[in-house]
Formats: sequence, structure tokens, C-alpha cells
Amino acid sequence: DFEGSPSAMDDLMLPLPGLSPVCGKSIVARFDGGCLSSDAGVLVLREIEQRLGVAEQLAGCIEDPRAQAQVIHGLAEMIRFRMLMIASGYEDGNDATAMRSDPAFKLAQDVLPSGPDLASQPTLSRLENWHDLRALLRMGKAMIDLYCGSYARVPKRIVLDFDDTFDAVHGGQQLRLFNAHYDEYGFQPIVVFDGEGRFVTAMLRPAKRPSGVEIRKLLRRVLRAIRANWPATQILIRADSHYCCPEVIDFCRANGLDFILGTAPMTTLRRHVEALEASAKAYFEAGPKKAKVRRFREFYDGAASWSRVERIIARVEAGEDGPDTRFIVTNLAGGRPKVIYEDIYCRRGCAENHIKSWKTHLAADRTSCSKATANQFRLFLHAGAYWLMWALRAAMPKRSAWRVAQFDTLRLRLVKIAARVVEMKTQVRLHLPSSCPYQAILRTILVRIPRLIT
Repeated sequence: DFEGSPSAMDDLMLPLPGLSPVCGKSIVARFDGGCLSSDAGVLVLREIEQRLGVAEQLAGCIEDPRAQAQVIHGLAEMIRFRMLMIASGYEDGNDATAMRSDPAFKLAQDVLPSGPDLASQPTLSRLENWHDLRALLRMGKAMIDLYCGSYARVPKRIVLDFDDTFDAVHGGQQLRLFNAHYDEYGFQPIVVFDGEGRFVTAMLRPAKRPSGVEIRKLLRRVLRAIRANWPATQILIRADSHYCCPEVIDFCRANGLDFILGTAPMTTLRRHVEALEASAKAYFEAGPKKAKVRRFREFYDGAASWSRVERIIARVEAGEDGPDTRFIVTNLAGGRPKVIYEDIYCRRGCAENHIKSWKTHLAADRTSCSKATANQFRLFLHAGAYWLMWALRAAMPKRSAWRVAQFDTLRLRLVKIAARVVEMKTQVRLHLPSSCPYQAILRTILVRIPRLIT
């Protein structure tokens, strides 16, 4: 371990070797700048977190087993520190060893640079392993309450995208399972976003296709929590063929939910489009063969396991590789098949981008704890970090490129800013680089954050 080697620890005042001279002058670089931080933008995330209250909501779900008279770091403080670290690119708990003394992170925790250090890695590890199933269920409800509170007014209709993602593991974690498709052990958590990219909830589970009973249980919890906030809001459930099962369809109909689900190309469905496939193929072969030919058809049919026939929309596409047919099932009344498929169902592809932001940019796949409850808690921590970055992007001007920027871009340009921190008697001054190219947008979002949630 280089960071723990004696040379790295004892010789910090030595200049960095190997830097070439400039205009005949040697370059001398030492880590002797004093109270500096490379993450001054974390203070912007602090303002967002205070507005959302993510840490306080999650902390309110936990029963603290410690002797309160001896507690130094509160639950909300530790959760906030962990979320800010994840959002800033320090997703490992071990990173707390270095970041607990960073002046910007201290200020983000309402601690002066000269104050005590923040929570250590062992303290954060104990936090992750405290929770039982009941506490995690309360956190899941708190995440949905956070989602509902992110709207300025009660919406008439929302869209919920259900999807799952593979999370490879390399240890003996509880719930891990070998997945033949990915050829390795892992988890396959179910993640729920709304149509605008807001995080709703996540559930840790083994790496296999979810069953109808399992999906129905999660759907019931999500629906109960949303209805507690919005009794009259219409809800559209959107998902791929993994979620098209009789338990889900019947639950949606029994609870007044709209749904659009992908469905497998069963023989009973394909016989309805055989003539359309042949027609589309013939039309493509007779044309210039530059663009694919796409046709739509709707009919009523269903699998033998379904309790009734449903509205099926078929999309038939003919190209150089032959016909490609996809089916969706929906209970939406009216609407052209083309519009329902292309303008409503296909937008669920955005959920893949949201999962990418959560899993890749915020490292939500760091589920390396032995206990399943600890890994589920980590999913919620990374969900909290997702909310911070999503709200940062939502605070951007609507017509700017910042409004569609990826989370790693926002972090690189707005969080990773160097600063000299000077603590004075009546104020703390941050000296930021005069050459920072993003000064204007930082001023803009700090003005807009108080109006982020109403």
C-alpha cells in the first residue's frame, strides 16, 4: 500500500520529482500549501442537501444503539458525510481516512477547519452494519417521501420506470447468486425512477429474473407510500418484459394503475402479425433499402396464464437483417399504436441512463459488505448522492447545456475546484482560483437552489 509506506508519510515536504523546468526555471512542487481543498464545490452540494434534508430523513429511520452521552458524530452527520463523499467521487468508506480532515468537507458538515475531524472509516463501517430489516423498510418509505416532496405541487400523473441492473460481486456476500448470462456472481437490484429521472427507490436482491410475486410486493410498497402523499395522482407503470407477468397485470388493474409493459414474442402473439411481417419485408426489398420499414398493429390477446386478454401493440420492423418484431401490453384506452409505442413506451430507455448515472458515475455497485442489510443501506446512500447531483442539475437554467450534463461532468467542473480556506475570527474565507472557467454558473445555481423545492 503506497499511501501507508514510510516514504509517503514521512517525506511530504520533499518536492515532487521529475517536473521539467520552464523557461530555464526549475519547478518546485510540495504539499505544503496548508489549509487547502480540491473539493470546494462540495459546499454547493451542502446547500442542496440542507434543502432536501436527505440525511435527516434517513437518520430518522435508524435507532442509534450507542450511548448518547458519549456520541461524537451524530447519525445525520455521518450519513451526510458519506453522501457528500460519494457525490464528490470518493465512494469507498476508506476514503474517509483522508477526507475527514479536508477543510471543505468540514465546512459542509458545519465544522470549522480548526475543529475536530469528521467520522473515521471504522465509524462509518459500523453505521452501515447497524440496520435491521425494519429500519431499511422505513428508509425505503423515507426515500419515496423525499421523491414526493421534490414536486412543487401535486402532479396529476406520474410515470414510474421499473428496471433491474446486474451488480457483480467478488466475495461471500449474502444474497449473491451466480448468473449464467453474465457468467459471474452478483446481485440484480430493482431500481425505480420516475419519467423525469427522480430516484424513487431501490431493492437489493439476488442476480436472477424477478418473479411476479416479488415484483408485486415491491409495487405494493411503492404504491402505498405514494398514495399516502398523493391519493388522487394517476400512476403509469412502465417496464420491460421481465415485469410482464399475471401478478403485476392483475395488481395494476385492481389498484387503478395504468401500465405499459414489454412482453415476450409468444407464438399466440406472433400469429397476429405474420402477414404484416411479410408485407413489411416485401416493401423493404422493393425499395432503395436505405431505411428500415416500420409498421404497427394492435389487437387483443394474451398468454394462457393471464386472467384476461389485454391490448397488445406490435411493432414490426424490416431491414437488411430481416424482420424484427416487438410487443407491448397496455391497459391504456385510445391512442394510436405508433404514438403509444414510440412516444410513451420507448422513453423508458431513459431509465437506462439514470441507472448509468447512479451505478457508474456514483459507483452504486460498491456492494462489498458481507451482510445484505449493509449493502441495502449502501444503495440508499448512493441514492441520496444521486438526489444531490440530480438536484444540482435541476437547478441549472432550462435551456443550457448544463441541464443535460452527466453527473461526472458536473462533478469535474463544479465540485472539483481548488480553494484556500482561511478561518478568521468572524468569518471563513474561501479563496478560489481566479481562472476558474465556471464562476458564472456557480453564482447562478447558488441563487436558484433556494427555489429548488417548494
